[in-house]
Amino acid sequence: MRFKDKVVLVIGGNSGIGRASAEAFAAEGAHVCLTGRSQKTIDETVAAIPGAQGFRADIADIESNADVLTAIGDAHGRIDVLFVNAGVGAFVPVPDVTAEQWDEIHDVNLRGCFFAVQKALPLMAKGGSIVITGSIGSVAAVPGNVIYAAAKAGLRAVARTLAVELIGQGIRVNMVSPGPTETPIINRSGLPPEGVAGLRDLMTDAVPMKRMGTPAEIARPVLFLASDEASFITGIDLYVDGGCVEL
Repeated sequence: MRFKDKVVLVIGGNSGIGRASAEAFAAEGAHVCLTGRSQKTIDETVAAIPGAQGFRADIADIESNADVLTAIGDAHGRIDVLFVNAGVGAFVPVPDVTAEQWDEIHDVNLRGCFFAVQKALPLMAKGGSIVITGSIGSVAAVPGNVIYAAAKAGLRAVARTLAVELIGQGIRVNMVSPGPTETPIINRSGLPPEGVAGLRDLMTDAVPMKRMGTPAEIARPVLFLASDEASFITGIDLYVDGGCVEL
């Protein structure tokens, strides 16, 4: 019960890693609030987490989170843990990248994530914790991954800068970077079904453990970094990747 009576906001908490983390936070006593773009998956997730509150919001639309933060402020007065998990993916070879594709991915994975943190800061007090979902794509040169990789590398820089600027306020900022993980994002990569199957095989083969991770396996490190067990840890990027980066 590391999060008993803590107020936790999971941005992008309606599926995959976000949902697994929201469920885990709730299981340890947290008051869970979550956002997502799909009302259907928000409703399904809230139904599975007793007492959770769900809000429809698009992280790419900076102002869409304003009502969420107002509601949390009115109900709880604070945010103890902020988990910024929303993200989208795309695999496009360099010659085929368009400005529209670049902006779409970066509006969510970089710009949106930064402003989500910025807007939530007034509700966070000393002892608060921010965890951001990164990706090993920020350090791994994967063909076709230039848009996503650039956004996640930028987000890593954002996390480090936030950690430095917020340390005086007693707020810790850390990043968890998953390797290949079985989440719905793989089906939203813009590839046809046969391409998705090929991508899954390619990613699995690249993992030293020869399998993809599960959302629950990413959620556990998220909860650790968000908890007081990690009270002397800030600014790190924790690879949860079956050995991809280090082996």
